[in-house]
Amino acid sequence: MMLLTKANRNSLPALYSQEHVPVNEQVVQVKFFTPDSSWTWWAVEFDGEDRFFGWATDGMNAPELGYFSLSDLRTAHGATCLPVERDMYFSPTRWADVAS
Repeated sequence: MMLLTKANRNSLPALYSQEHVPVNEQVVQVKFFTPDSSWTWWAVEFDGEDRFFGWATDGMNAPELGYFSLSDLRTAHGATCLPVERDMYFSPTRWADVAS
């Protein structure tokens, strides 16, 4: 599976472009997850190369706001070694709606 399609890349705002937007109003553009564990990453911005800004959670704790990389997602895996996937059915959604 391609983790980040051309359409995904085009939909992601540039890194730091939404600093003026309240966190709950920022739009999550892409969702990544491990199918065999509880890790999930929600991408809000992208530098066009490797670095995302968004949220990550292990399913047990509250999501943490910060940076994560495409290269790390490509090499990460869950409990039974399944790779990270992109949620193909996820539609861009305000963070306030994702988090509720």
